[in-house]
This record gives sequence, C-alpha cells and structure tokens, in this order.
Amino acid sequence: MSGSSGRVAFIGLGHMGGPMAVNLAGAGHRVVGFDLAPEALAAAAAAGVETASSAIGAVADADVVITMLPAGRHVLALYREEGLLEAARPGTLFVDCSTIDVADARAAHEAAAAAGHRALDAPVSGGVTGAEAATLTFMAGGGAEEFARAEPLLSAMGKKAVHCGAAGAGQAAKICNNMILGVSMIAVSEAFVLAESLGLDHQALYDVASTASGQCWALTVNCPVPGPVPASPANRDYRPGFAAPLMAKDLGLAANALRSGGVHAPLGLKAAELYAAFAAGEGAELDFSAIVRTVRGAPADPTGPTDRTDPTEREQNGTTTP
Repeated sequence: MSGSSGRVAFIGLGHMGGPMAVNLAGAGHRVVGFDLAPEALAAAAAAGVETASSAIGAVADADVVITMLPAGRHVLALYREEGLLEAARPGTLFVDCSTIDVADARAAHEAAAAAGHRALDAPVSGGVTGAEAATLTFMAGGGAEEFARAEPLLSAMGKKAVHCGAAGAGQAAKICNNMILGVSMIAVSEAFVLAESLGLDHQALYDVASTASGQCWALTVNCPVPGPVPASPANRDYRPGFAAPLMAKDLGLAANALRSGGVHAPLGLKAAELYAAFAAGEGAELDFSAIVRTVRGAPADPTGPTDRTDPTEREQNGTTTP
C-alpha cells in the first residue's frame, strides 16, 4: 500500500463513487465518506471507508475533497448553498469526478477559488467495472500544481490520468470521448442489423471487422450482440456496464456544447436524440449497447436511396446523375 497523503473526504458513494472510495482506502489513504443513501454509507463502511453523518462532517479537516455526483447542479449546490466550500479549511483541493457540463465545471472552479480553495475537474471513463478494478481513466482540467497534487489519489483509483488543460478541459475531453463512443455504438449496431438482413453470421462479421478497419471499442469490448465477446453486456441480457441513461446524459451534454459552440456535428446530435428516446423508454435499465434493439426495430427510411446498383457500375454504364 502507498502511504497516506492526508485526509480525503469523498462525497457520493454510489455505483461509481463507492468502489473508488474503497480503492483509495485500500491504497492506504484515510478516507471519510458521505452519501445521502444509508445503504451506500453502510456498504462503504463495511469495505473499510470511514463515514460521516453529513457532507460537512466529512469535509472537516480534509486535505482533499472528492465529489462524484449526478449533475452539475448537485455539485454547485453542494459547494455553495449547502456550505461545503465554507466548511473546508483554506487551501483544500476540491476534485470533482462527476460528469457535468463544461460551464458548470468552470463555475465550480471559480466558486472554489473565490472561497480560497483549489480545484480540479476530473471525470472518469471505465464504468462501474473500471471503478471496482481501479482501472479508470481520469481526464483532468485545472492547474498543473493541482493535477500533481491529485495524481497519487487518481492513480489509486485508476490506471491513467491525463492533464487535459485548464478549468473545464477534463469535462470537454469526457464529452468528446463519449460522443465518439455513442456514435460508434450506433454504427456497430447498424452494421450487425444489416448483416442479419443479408444472412451474415454475427461471428463472421465480428471476425472480419475486429481485425479490419471497422475495429473499435464498441465492437471489440462492448459488442452489442451476444456471442462474439463473451464479457459484453449483450450476453447478460444487457445488464448495465454503462447504462443507457448515462450515455444519454453525456450525449446531451455534448449536444449542448455543439449547439452553443455552433459546431456542425449531425451524427453527434442524432446520437443524442436516439439515446434520449431509448433511455426514456425500454433502455432505462439497460446497457447502452442495447441501442441495437432500437436499430433492429426501426422501420426502414422511406426517403433513402432505392437504387441498389453498384456506384462503379452506374458510372461505367453512364447512368451516374450529375
């Protein structure tokens, strides 16, 4: 175990935060946690994490405060209205590992600085499995000094930590990464459904695409159909590794950023739309790879191309339309 780097307060001991706090404690850090859910507190305590009766109590005398909360409004309310910043000792490092809007992350940095503290936004990638196995990737935004101070803690909870830039850069990296993941999962799902319509076996498509130009994480790690990747959620009735509502949330953040920045990204926006509908319906408690069900059940696009002639053949026959 590594030596302790002081007292760490950990606020938010849910599916992600709980295992992260446990791994910190297991690495030799003194961790005092709090969560509004009594069962989350009990589970953390049973795994070696000290617990407090309130967030304010957890923060007392802490050197570092880590938060893992559902949304930016929760982080900002905890920091400001609920008095977390005021209760902390001057110079405390606040590390927010939640996935929130870039603007909210920057507001959290500003609030911490105004209260005499330091801050880092450090969202994670890797899901519950990564949290449990301490194999998360952290994307950090903030000062170099703050990143260096937090890095031993991040290393105890994950396998990689990348300093992405100034305040909000970690959140920017997270939503860009997950936009890639969401779009690629839809593309992989469409390819498997197309293969089904053409009579191509799932395993055959996987064996080709996994070693060809179609290779991607959504295919080789989280394959959306049962069989080719035994560890994928598709083989467990889509029991979540990364739940569809979480993907919908992240893509919603990306869509907000796209619109506010005037960025032309039709695939990202469409992915956000599809996942929002899926998460609000049958995907509410399923893994995000179950979006293949939406693809499989959707009617064919009546406005799409109907000419099935190969483009090269059309050109050779002189039938290509200008």
